[in-house]
This record gives sequence, structure tokens and C-alpha cells, in this order.
Amino acid sequence: MNRSRRLAGRGFTLIELLVVIAIIAILIGLLLPAVQKVREAAARSQCSNNLKQLAIACHSYHDANNRLPPGCAEDQPPFGTAGGGWGSSWKVYILPYIEQDNIFQKWVFNGANSGYVSPNVQLINNITIKTYRCPSSPIAPFYANSNNNGSIEMMTSYTGVAGSTLDTPLASTGYGYNSGGGILFANSQVTMVGITDGTSNTIMIGEQSDHLRDANNNPIPGSFTAITSQGPHGWTMGAGGQQVGAAYGDRTFNCTTVRYQINQRGMSNNCAAGTCDNTGNNIPFSSGHSGGAMMGMGDGSVRFMRSTIPLATLQAYAGRSDGLVITDN
Repeated sequence: MNRSRRLAGRGFTLIELLVVIAIIAILIGLLLPAVQKVREAAARSQCSNNLKQLAIACHSYHDANNRLPPGCAEDQPPFGTAGGGWGSSWKVYILPYIEQDNIFQKWVFNGANSGYVSPNVQLINNITIKTYRCPSSPIAPFYANSNNNGSIEMMTSYTGVAGSTLDTPLASTGYGYNSGGGILFANSQVTMVGITDGTSNTIMIGEQSDHLRDANNNPIPGSFTAITSQGPHGWTMGAGGQQVGAAYGDRTFNCTTVRYQINQRGMSNNCAAGTCDNTGNNIPFSSGHSGGAMMGMGDGSVRFMRSTIPLATLQAYAGRSDGLVITDN
């Protein structure tokens, strides 16, 4: 009886305890990748939903104005009233259609520099608009320091598609190449019927939510934070110079002309290559997702395009009326 009582009260030995700990560690090791996959799947789904909302917002703008929003505009009719100056981006014009009309109603489009002039930029100081941000983005959510007249703006994850370097005419600038062959370009006024390649075959908005990276996969530092098409003046910045389309010979903020592959590596802060921080016109699509990036098409659908897609095919998707045959995705 005494022996049975002693056995019943016996605890774990050190070896048994170590075995239990090892088993738990193995189980955690097996579980973590699964949890990470679930989280990334949820983030990817949210990113896709964001692009869906942005594409629908562009359609709603078209319904109200009989044209799609300008990719990046200057303050001249029909985008503003001042007759020149750096205006606003497409991300400003669609604010009423993503439940941000409170900002849009206070925005001034006649300041000749409405995209970054005070008091406009104070309206978005430290403001987060979740629809403009991919949850998988490794880029800091805000500029590290004030980038516009004392305002600290969010880093967005999406860029308008101006066309590609296959388009003609094509403007060569000190900041890379500019096209007017896409849907959202400098001072654009594209209509749905003008997308003759088919809205389902034309990228309107592309994901740009990762750092520009070098050959070793390291982020290329910018003057303020990550190097993206929104540049140092933020997601509201448009265009200037009183030029139109492919003739636009300056920087185009918040738009890109496709020159490189998705998640292109071996990049640098290089204005001549169109990838500088102030601001390159050819900064590539990118994402924190594995293997590719999300694209919002002209018909409002969203596609995940892989990094391995041939550049020529990606460029064909960027043109609205180039007549190029798309053979692979």
C-alpha cells in the first residue's frame, strides 16, 4: 500500500520534461508557417479588395464626369481653375467614391499647386485611408518626417498606369519615360469606349507596395522613405507644366510608365533610369506578396500577376489601344 502511494505521487523526471518541451516546440514550429500562410492569405485578400474598391471608384467618377479621373493633373480646366501649377493625383479625385468626401469637399483645386500646397495637405496630415494601403506592405505607413509644408502623409500602395515604353509617342525626360498610352496618365481624360483593347485586358491601377530593391534584395533608400511613384510630395501630388499625355516632359507623380518587370531587382536611385526618389516615371510594380503583385483592371476586376510574366506581355496589358496580342500571363 505504501509503495503504491509513493508511485502515485511521483512527478516528471528531467528527461520526460525535456521530451515534452521538445514535442511542444516541434508542434509550434509546424503551426507557425500555417498561421503565417493564413495571415498572408487574408492580407492578399484585403489588398485585392482594396484594388476592387479603387477600380469601382474610378468607374463611379466616370459615371459622374463622362471620363475617368486624370492620372496626375495640373490646376487647369477641367481639373482645376488656376491655369497651371502642380495639381492633384487620381487618388484625390476619387475620394468621394471611397467614403472620403469630407476631405474632397475641402480640397482646393485653384491654388496652382494644389497637390502639395497648404492648407490642402493639412487635411491629410497623419490621416490613414485603409483602402490605399496593402496590409502586406513592408514600407513604413507614413513618411519619417514632414514631406509637405509641415504635413506627414501616409505611404500608399497603389499607382496609376500611364502606359508602357512600347507606346508611341513616348516622351523621354530626365526622370525616365512618359507614356500617354494607358488609362491614368498626366492630364488624362480617357473614356471607357476609348479603351479599345478591352477593359478586361488593360491594367488601370497596379500594386506598388514594396521597396525598390537592389541585386541583393536590399531596399534602396530614398530621401524621405521608400522610393515609389508618389515621391517626396505624397499621394496627393499631380502634375504641372501645362502639357498633355505622352508629350508630358517632366515628373509624373502617382503614375508609372511600365519599363521593368514586376518586383524587378538590381534597381538603383537613378533618375535617368526612371527610378529616382524625386520622382522616377518608371518605378516598377512591386508587392510584399510572394511571387507577384495585384493589378486592378479597367473593367473593375482584380488579377494577381506573377513576377515571371514576360515584360512584353506586362507592357501589352498597360496599353489601352495598342492592339498588341496578349498571349501569356
